[in-house]
Amino acid sequence: MIQEYEPEATRRAASDTESSRASRGWWDRNADEYQSDHGAFLGDDRFVWGPEGLDEAEAGLLGPAAELKGRRVLEIGAGAAQCSRWLAAQGAHPVALDLSHRQLQHALRIGTEAESTGPAPVGTPGVSPRLELVEADAGALPFRDASFDLACSAYGAVPFVADPVRVMREVRRVLRPGGRWVFSVTHPIRWAFPDEPGPEGLSVGASYFDRTPYVEQDEAGRAVYVEHHRTLGDRVRDVAVAGFRLVDLVEPEWPEWNTQEWGGWSPLRGNLIPGTAIFVCVAD
Repeated sequence: MIQEYEPEATRRAASDTESSRASRGWWDRNADEYQSDHGAFLGDDRFVWGPEGLDEAEAGLLGPAAELKGRRVLEIGAGAAQCSRWLAAQGAHPVALDLSHRQLQHALRIGTEAESTGPAPVGTPGVSPRLELVEADAGALPFRDASFDLACSAYGAVPFVADPVRVMREVRRVLRPGGRWVFSVTHPIRWAFPDEPGPEGLSVGASYFDRTPYVEQDEAGRAVYVEHHRTLGDRVRDVAVAGFRLVDLVEPEWPEWNTQEWGGWSPLRGNLIPGTAIFVCVAD
């Protein structure tokens, strides 16, 4: 019987190429389990910014929902395109981009299931005519300059790339002047604490200023999962260097209704330390 190797967790340098390859492989392998575990919480057409459950319908970080109609929106790291599907329901024209082929297959599956109970599909089977799916790397967006009104990413791409400024500059390139770029990531302070939902996750265990990536690697030392740490100040500087103006920084509080644990996120920790940071930026 062949035993599956348990990846070794370590902290070491990881290049942009290695990080991209690891992310594609990890999400292709784990997309089924991820959608099974979290699909009910994420919904089929809900725009949620993070494990706390902050909804775009409530937060309006992309602007008033009524003003989304007709807007061309790029979602980066879209996964199964739940956020893009919500945008389409508001009358926007979203493009859902992801590195993982398997995640986009789940987007097709959800679209097909939704269409089976609604109107007959137009164009690509199982996909709303206002929702496009694109498989590509966030560091090399396959779009013309100034071709989008808005861009967004809910825990997609940004935490997993070695060169976030490259991604930000690509987003700035494809946005029209004045367009918004809103993205959420694990709150940087969380890197100083163990990734545990219980009391053991409440004691500082590492330096907040240690920017060495978290890497899971196989027996040959190849990275199979990579996540990069940037401090809060780093993120602000990345945004500015890429040509954006930061207009808001949202740290969602844990709501009473949310009793779930999701990895290291939990009501216990969420009531004491922030878990998510959402950056609201405008293209200058």
